[in-house]
Amino acid sequence: HSLTNAHTHTHTHTHPHTHTMPTGMNAAVRATVRVGIYTGAKVYFVHEGYQGLVDGGDYIRLATWESVSMMLQGGTVIGSARCQDFRTREGRTKAACNLVKLGITNLCVIGGDGSLTGANAFRTEWSGLLADLVKAGERSSHLNIVGMVGSIDNDFCGTDMTIGTDSALHRIIEIVDAITTTAQSHQRAFILEVMGRHCGYLALVTALACGADWVFIPEMPPDEGWEQHLCRRLTDQRGRGSRLNIIIVAEGAIDRNGKAITCENIKELVSKKLGIDTRTTILGHVQRGGTPSAFDRILGSRMGVEAVMALLEAKPDTPACVVSLSGNMAVRLPLMECVQVTKDVTTAMAEGRFEDAVKLRGKSFENNWNTYKMLAHVHPPDTKSNINIAIVNVGAPCAGMNAAVRSTVRVGLLQGHQILAVHDGFDGLAHGMIEPIGWSAVAGWTGKGGSNLGTKRSLPHEFMEEISLSITKFNIHAIVIIGGFEAFVGGLEMVQAREKYEELCIPLVVVPATVSNNVPGSDFSIGTDTALNTITMTCDRIKQSAAGTKRRVFIVETMGGYCGYLATMAGLASGADAAYIYEEHFNIHDLEVNVEHLVEKMKTTVKRGLILRNEKCNANYTTDFIFSLYTEEGKGVFDCRKNVLGHMQQGGTPSPFDRNFATKMGIKSVLWLTDKLKECYRHGRIFANSPDSACVLGMKKRSLVFQPLEELKDQTDFEHRIPKIQWWLKLRPILKILAKYKINLDTTEKAALEHVIKKTGLVP
Repeated sequence: HSLTNAHTHTHTHTHPHTHTMPTGMNAAVRATVRVGIYTGAKVYFVHEGYQGLVDGGDYIRLATWESVSMMLQGGTVIGSARCQDFRTREGRTKAACNLVKLGITNLCVIGGDGSLTGANAFRTEWSGLLADLVKAGERSSHLNIVGMVGSIDNDFCGTDMTIGTDSALHRIIEIVDAITTTAQSHQRAFILEVMGRHCGYLALVTALACGADWVFIPEMPPDEGWEQHLCRRLTDQRGRGSRLNIIIVAEGAIDRNGKAITCENIKELVSKKLGIDTRTTILGHVQRGGTPSAFDRILGSRMGVEAVMALLEAKPDTPACVVSLSGNMAVRLPLMECVQVTKDVTTAMAEGRFEDAVKLRGKSFENNWNTYKMLAHVHPPDTKSNINIAIVNVGAPCAGMNAAVRSTVRVGLLQGHQILAVHDGFDGLAHGMIEPIGWSAVAGWTGKGGSNLGTKRSLPHEFMEEISLSITKFNIHAIVIIGGFEAFVGGLEMVQAREKYEELCIPLVVVPATVSNNVPGSDFSIGTDTALNTITMTCDRIKQSAAGTKRRVFIVETMGGYCGYLATMAGLASGADAAYIYEEHFNIHDLEVNVEHLVEKMKTTVKRGLILRNEKCNANYTTDFIFSLYTEEGKGVFDCRKNVLGHMQQGGTPSPFDRNFATKMGIKSVLWLTDKLKECYRHGRIFANSPDSACVLGMKKRSLVFQPLEELKDQTDFEHRIPKIQWWLKLRPILKILAKYKINLDTTEKAALEHVIKKTGLVP
């Protein structure tokens, strides 16, 4: 039977290399099970990986809706194990037999490259295995396979992020931050070893996120004579007043001859040569543990849905695919090709073709490597460009702003420009609160929350005259505006004032940074991921507090102005029953349906409910109103509590995603301005008047793009301070499907769901 005829669908987990599964898998399992059941399929859990597939019996059990509740917080519930039996033909024949007996025709495998290679081999020899079984009297059937990559090393080619990578980065960065704060008081060098036997992704991103002095990765060994180079770098940093040096080492780091480079080697070198007090830390399995990050939960949920859709649409001859992330898109790639490219990387490294290895790892890896090289390896040039670039933070502060300022400053200096720091937003620009900022002034800024430059919400139209005078007085040739919706509006006002003030005819770029994620022209803003993690963590704690008590429903109010991004995504990440937002109109009938759903749910097995409400979703249905409504209707079944999260969502240290994203955005904006300045330079002065000389830099689907502010004007709802079209609204049906409790779907509804999921863009 195929899945669409509503019969079967399995769910298996495996990870032949290791007993430990990356955190974040559960979100994928939960989504696959619930969407599978929703579409009318039977879903089976295969416990203990391929071993369970071979042993059959009790290891293959029907999954229910309830069996995946409260699962979002960690590891894997169905276990995974190394399996020798599955490597033999006899073992695989047993596995095939178990599947055929249960009429299972679809297999969903979550694991690393080893597991997925195994799945592919199983699929390839399926007809041969069946032939043996038919002789033994079994009936035949086909098998469709879809894979999801779960591996903290992010070592599988074809996907930007594997499930578990972001959570591992969270663990690592927490430790690095803890170390850097203690180390500030002593002059020390810290060497940290992170996981990655064959892949330097974790090491590379960690180095970017903490502004490390050096990183060793397997894909790109250091040049001959790196020992002298490293010592010179550390001495230089000390000369610049740095009290702390950080060196990141991937566990598989090697030199050009393939010899391992270990923490101990480096420690000996640094302490002997330079006499610096040196400490080593090997992070080990800590990196795998802990609760999954919001990013991983949403990624897992999106991939789970996509996997079910891929199986629903598969024909007996469809090649096995793997569900991947490319930029911001869930995509399907042929499993075989991805396995092949992953093998090609290993071959390239073994043959010493290191440039090729980095390229084969994919665009995201290559960008990270180039970013690291740019920020770590060079001195500002002696020749100056005579260009002055101003940097200003606008709107509410958010985590990641400082990381963006740091990379902007440093890359600007590397281009030979002078960089001017503007304090207190447009206000400071008008009143001359402007000073040059140097290389070491931004040291250690990557991990700092808030805005060190200071921000204000005031807009430039209040003092355009003063701003134009400041631009002349300080000889400003270009401006980087880092901030939220005010930064966008302010940039637009400056462009519109160009007719009146010639001084404003200079290139400018807006870099979106706000917890609300409401800047037109970008799928993501810096700071949103950090806020999302804060909300998700708080919701986890809130849900946990109910564990020992009687039935309880929590109403939680999130920030975001009129933008429902935080409420929706936090709802997906924390398994909320509903998320009320301004963009999706709701009425008293909808509230009634949600209340009834919760009353039903509470009467059965699940003892807690979570409702999220965006702060401005509705002027009359306030948090207090919703709280009162639920309290009244739930009498005798559950009681209610409410939490307004408020400003805690803005604060804290930036997440790894925000640090990395901000660093790349800063670099990209300066390089773009440098090119624009060359275009606009005429007769000894800068004159920029075309729409494309004032842009928003944003993430769109798969890449970072510059869009003229003027063009984005039509795409903006200025009254509610949101873009008219928002990509994440497409994820709302998933939120509802995953939260829905009792489902009796008829065929028309099922067709409607498939239509919805197709329309959501989850299916390419």
